[in-house]
Amino acid sequence: MVDRPVRIAVQIKPQHASYAEIRRAAALAEELGADVLFNWDHFFPLSGDPDGAHFEAWTMLAAWAEATERVELGALVTSVGYRNPQLLADMARTVDHISAKGGEGRLILGIGAGWFERDYAEYGYDFGTVPERLAKLRGDLPLIRERWGKLNPPPTRDIPILIGGGGEKVTLRIAAEHADIWHSFGDAETIARKHAVLDEWCAKVGRDPSEIVRSAGVSPKPGRFPEDLDHYVGAADKLYAVGTRLFTVGFEAPKWETGHIRDLIAWRDERNARTA
Repeated sequence: MVDRPVRIAVQIKPQHASYAEIRRAAALAEELGADVLFNWDHFFPLSGDPDGAHFEAWTMLAAWAEATERVELGALVTSVGYRNPQLLADMARTVDHISAKGGEGRLILGIGAGWFERDYAEYGYDFGTVPERLAKLRGDLPLIRERWGKLNPPPTRDIPILIGGGGEKVTLRIAAEHADIWHSFGDAETIARKHAVLDEWCAKVGRDPSEIVRSAGVSPKPGRFPEDLDHYVGAADKLYAVGTRLFTVGFEAPKWETGHIRDLIAWRDERNARTA
């Protein structure tokens, strides 16, 4: 399998902050050297006050595309339940062009089946069942690619598709069929098992597993965020050993702590220098 360099993604949680704060956080993450900038596709906060300040993902991505110069951008992840796939393809193409700045676009289309019921209920979407949402994910992905082929102008590049989720019977099969990047959460042992399952699905569907970048969140142990910086690097080392190459860390109000981001970027540079 062809090895890949380590990359660091920063997920700015679009909650409990003004947009001015979020924009400054995006600029700082790029300045610190992050490779990718993610938000998330929800309509309400996922922690803290459930009715606190919150902003929508895709309008924010368009603004980030204009405001940044280098980082790749995306939602971790877009729910297929919120938007018609043809419209989503057009939105993604448009953000791709906004982000291009004279070269290739920088959008990553992160996508998943969705899970937060309040989003669906309050915005009038049908929540349905897990199998129904997964079936929609699987059905929408070919439609998105088909629409990209019809748009004028087309995307500036083959927009990478990131599929989020760890379900071994269905989600990982969908990833084997469609993903350029697969993302999940868990410790190294859990991720290693899921890598093996993804490889098995790739064999079954006739896909080279080395084509799929393996991505995971690097999270603190309870009560240790973000003071125990060694925990982040230690966790990243273990995830690296089982094949992870894209590492996502959170960046959020009110403290906007950067120590863990700086440490992981330094770790990335050291690790990549070793394998150059």
